[in-house]
Amino acid sequence: MNTTEHALQERIKELTCLYEVSSIIVNANYEEIEAVFQAISYSLKNAFQYPEHTEICIQYGKTCVKTGQTDSYSPEISTSIKLFNTKNGSIIAKYSSKSLIENSFLKEEQQLLNNVALKLGSLLERFQIIKNEAVLKRQMERSDRLNILGEITAGIAHELNTPLANILGFSELLQPKITTTEDANDLNKIINSAMYAREVVKKLMFFACEMPQEMVQVNIVAVIKEALSLLEPNFKKKQVKYIVKIDCESIYLKADTIQLTQIIFNLIINAIYYSKPGDLVTIEISETKQNVVLKITDQGQGISKENIDKIFQPFFTTKPVGDGSGLGLSVVHGIIASHKGTISVENNMPKGKGAIFIVNLPKHY
Repeated sequence: MNTTEHALQERIKELTCLYEVSSIIVNANYEEIEAVFQAISYSLKNAFQYPEHTEICIQYGKTCVKTGQTDSYSPEISTSIKLFNTKNGSIIAKYSSKSLIENSFLKEEQQLLNNVALKLGSLLERFQIIKNEAVLKRQMERSDRLNILGEITAGIAHELNTPLANILGFSELLQPKITTTEDANDLNKIINSAMYAREVVKKLMFFACEMPQEMVQVNIVAVIKEALSLLEPNFKKKQVKYIVKIDCESIYLKADTIQLTQIIFNLIINAIYYSKPGDLVTIEISETKQNVVLKITDQGQGISKENIDKIFQPFFTTKPVGDGSGLGLSVVHGIIASHKGTISVENNMPKGKGAIFIVNLPKHY
C-alpha cells in the first residue's frame, strides 16, 4: 500500500470515528455516562493506525474507562477534557506493544483526540447545566412550599396563643382554690400540657420567622464551643465522638445569639441522634468575604431521595413516635431564613454514609 492510500485510509478512519462519537453524544444519557465513555473509547481505538496495539483511557471526575491495560513505559498522547474552560478530565491514547515503542503517533491522531475532547466537554457541560437547572427548580419548589407553610403556620400560632394563655392564666388562678391532692395533680397536668403546647407554638413561630430578634456582633466560634461543652453528656451517652475544624478562633457575624445557638444545638443534636456508637460528628466552620459557612456531618444512615425535599417541612420527621415533633429542622430553617441565610442538606456521597448540613449566614445584612 503506497503512502497516499495509507494516509487516505487513516483519514477515513478518523472521520468515521468523529461521526460515531457525534452519534453517541446525540443519544447520550447522564445516567449512563460510563457506557458513553466506553463507546467513545472503543470508537477512538479503532481510528488509530495500530488499533490492535492501542488502548484508550477516558477519565472524568471519579469515572475512569479503559479499553485495556498498558505499561508505564508505553508511548502516549493525551488531551484535556475541559468544562467551562476548566480542566476536569483527560483522554489518553497509549501503545500496548513493546514493538511499537519507537513508533510515534500521527499528528492527525493528536488532532482527533483534541476534537473528541471538545465534543465530550460540550456534552458534559450540557449535562452539568441540566443538573444545575433541576437542582434550582427543586430548591425553588421547596422554597415556595416552605413560604406557604410559613404563612399558614404563623396564622395557626397566633390563633393558638390566646386560648393557651387563657388556659394557663385561669389554671394558675384555680391553684389556690384546690383543696384535694387529686384535683391538684389534675390541674398540674392541665398546666404542664398547656405549657408544652405553648412551646410547640413558640417553635412554630420560630419557623414562621415571627420571633423578635436582637441582632448583635457574635463570635460563632465561641458559640459552637459553648454548645459542644453543654452537649458533651449527649455525646458520651450515645458513645459518639466529634471533631471541630475551624479556620481561626474568632469568626464574627451579625446574628441573634439565642437563635444562632438554637441552630447549632438542633443540628448537632440531630447528628448525634442518627449516629451509632463509635461514629464521628464533624463540625466545620469557615468564612468567605461575605458569609460564614457552617457544616455539620454525621455518619448515620443518610437521607432517602423521597425525604430530602421534605426535611425542613414542619412536623415532618423520620424519628419514631415520641422521639421528635418534626419541628427542629423547620425551626432551624425559619431562623436561618430570617437571618437572610440558606441551609441545604446532602448525603455524604464520597464516604458513602451520613448527611451533611450546610449553613450559609451573611456576616452583615
